[in-house]
Amino acid sequence: MSSKAQFERLRPRIEAALDRLTPAADAPPQALHQSMRYSLFGGGKRLRPILVLLAHEAAGGTLAHAMGPADVAAAAVEMVHTYSLIHDDLPAMDDDDLRRGRSTCHKVYGEALAILAGDGLLTRAFEVLAREVADAGMACRLAAELGAAAGPGGMVGGQVLDVAAEGAAPAFERALDIVRRKTAALIAASVAMGGITAGASVDRIGQLRRYGERVGMAFQVADDLLDRLSTAEVLGKTPGKDVASGKLTLPAVLGLDAARRTAAAWIEEGKAELEGLAGAAPLRELADFVLDRRA
Repeated sequence: MSSKAQFERLRPRIEAALDRLTPAADAPPQALHQSMRYSLFGGGKRLRPILVLLAHEAAGGTLAHAMGPADVAAAAVEMVHTYSLIHDDLPAMDDDDLRRGRSTCHKVYGEALAILAGDGLLTRAFEVLAREVADAGMACRLAAELGAAAGPGGMVGGQVLDVAAEGAAPAFERALDIVRRKTAALIAASVAMGGITAGASVDRIGQLRRYGERVGMAFQVADDLLDRLSTAEVLGKTPGKDVASGKLTLPAVLGLDAARRTAAAWIEEGKAELEGLAGAAPLRELADFVLDRRA
């Protein structure tokens, strides 16, 4: 089954889980819930939650029942990802007017409500893991995995490095650290969380996490290349911002061709981590999609 077919198979399931687990737009305070849902249901690839579900299946889990632990984990990951996009677009961060082909949250609802919408999605993610995953031990492991990836050691730390882009380390090492924290950490956690919901062994989950880290690093490089080479119509967001703001990216450090070769090598390393996983073909296919995507 192609990556496109996998997206088509799993996306409705993810949308249904997000809809069920996110407060309704008319629930008070309405403005908050409307702004949360505006960003959460504004399109997007749903790559991270799809990786949760594919990893769950690859590790021997099934999706026979609606709203199982894998569905809750997938929804929680997407809530955290969307929160990060809302905050990333704020004037104090990347100051962007366009996301997923339409106006960013703060352009529609104002900065204060956009900040609170992001806060709402972030905290809701951990609430649903605690409330909706019946196995308390599994819920704790999922929350720890997601929190570590989203926090100072992962995405938030990567955002700080991205904004500052300064330090004693050489430019390549700093750019690599930004990529690993800002993007790869949450993608790696998504794959690991799928292994956790499937009841996989610690070794198998580590294998999945390493795959996710390599794929996540390649995903960020592909994103940086698209920022330089694509258009707003295709991307759904403003291109050329990294160059204009002088961001420290691997294409900026290595050049376009070398950055793409580096990302391709990471994809192959990631696929090699899946050896021994009988159901891993969709994950391998998705790894290739990550590098070859156009948006």
